[in-house]
Amino acid sequence: MDLSGKIELVNVSDVGRRRPHNEDCCAANARIGLAVVADGMGGYKAGEVASAIAVSSIVEQIKAGLAELPPGEYDDATGYAKESLVVQDAIAQANTTIYEVAQRDPRCEGMGTTVVLCLFYDDRVTIAHVGDSRLYRLRADHFEQLTIDHSLVQEIVKRGLLTPEEALTHTPKNLLTKALGIEGSVQADVLEDIVLPGDLYLMCTDGLNDMLGDQEIYLILQKYGANLVKAAEELVDKANAAGGHDNVSVLLARPTEQFSAQSGWYEIF
Repeated sequence: MDLSGKIELVNVSDVGRRRPHNEDCCAANARIGLAVVADGMGGYKAGEVASAIAVSSIVEQIKAGLAELPPGEYDDATGYAKESLVVQDAIAQANTTIYEVAQRDPRCEGMGTTVVLCLFYDDRVTIAHVGDSRLYRLRADHFEQLTIDHSLVQEIVKRGLLTPEEALTHTPKNLLTKALGIEGSVQADVLEDIVLPGDLYLMCTDGLNDMLGDQEIYLILQKYGANLVKAAEELVDKANAAGGHDNVSVLLARPTEQFSAQSGWYEIF
């Protein structure tokens, strides 16, 4: 199934106002219904290396996995769609690649990256993430964050030690509890959901949500959502106007019609 024409995909990435270079990386492939955002970290330019490896590896692994996968099948052990297992495997392989490069090359020591992605198939979506890059969904007038940050702030709130407001005041926001490439293996959080035409999915690095609150992001999407290019540009511009403390990347995805799988994936490869 070729999803070109069934899903709108727009991404904008900007260096921000304070960083010397952009360590974010994004990719969107409407044919296979895949969108990926990564936010790299590490020494001089090593973050760029980690995020680029993550995105290129994940895209290639998912393309290869889908090419061999009949749609509509589920894994008996986990209950996940087989597409979700392809996503999990792709993220695990990207983690291994980044980790091994960091071990071999002293210039890349300690590098890592977040990742958030969504894969659309058969009127469904698989969402997966590692780190604090986020995915939001706007469905009609309901705007919500579907991912949960892998961060120290989130862990403190989860344990009930502090309120979200208190945690942000007392804890550095950029301390992650999980990222790609830091350890030899990693487990991504995976969510499956039904897709409705008109749903608007926003994937972003923390350069957006550190500068803009959820309500402001929601109002921008409501105002400019009819034009995804304008909406993405407005989000980035507003984040920069608020200080632009970090690179900021925005990827918007909107299914425009149903895409039930009536045939295999094979014809798109």
